[in-house]
Amino acid sequence: MSNYRIKDIPIMERPRERFVEVGVENLTNSELIAIILKNGLKNRNVNDIAIDILNKYSLNELKDISINNLESINGIGKVKAIELISAIELGKRIFLQKNSYNKLSSPKEIWEDARYLFHSKKQEMFYCYYFNTKNDVLKKKCIFIGTNNRSTTHTREIFMEAYKVGASSIVCLHNHPSGDVTPSKEDINFTNHLIETGKIQGIPIIDHIIVGNDKYYSFYEDNNL
Repeated sequence: MSNYRIKDIPIMERPRERFVEVGVENLTNSELIAIILKNGLKNRNVNDIAIDILNKYSLNELKDISINNLESINGIGKVKAIELISAIELGKRIFLQKNSYNKLSSPKEIWEDARYLFHSKKQEMFYCYYFNTKNDVLKKKCIFIGTNNRSTTHTREIFMEAYKVGASSIVCLHNHPSGDVTPSKEDINFTNHLIETGKIQGIPIIDHIIVGNDKYYSFYEDNNL
């Protein structure tokens, strides 16, 4: 393993200089990571650390990497781990915004827009999409994570947010980490509870979508709303 420093590398082979010379789109994945990390250790240059990260974790695994996982790599402390994870999270949010519809007019479009939110999640997550009268998405919000005690507290939060943003309707979404999108009895009961509450509040629940790995279930499409 090399123990030379970044300043020992010829100038035009250093990641930042290559960024300027050839453009960011032509940098390797390790060079991009090296730029984010900024510097290495006294006897270990940042390029080697970046390569070690990619040798241990694929790009797909980096999407949901933890601080502890990164700290297991020689040369990565808590600060560098936080910086790298923050950069990854920003990229995910930019991707999500880029692939987001301004208007969503069908369960399939909503699922396609939302599926990235649930990608690789091991826990059940519950989101709400809030719409105005023109089917514009006003806000997307994660209401809760996990499956315990859904009904009372979370129903209140769902509709409080609707009033805050001036929503005219709501689409609820949650994932089944197993990948099976068949609604459970609890899903059906909770959906019915939300529908009745929406009628009382004057803000209808127009769909509840269960998200799987590469498929979805829509209560609306199945005529259960």
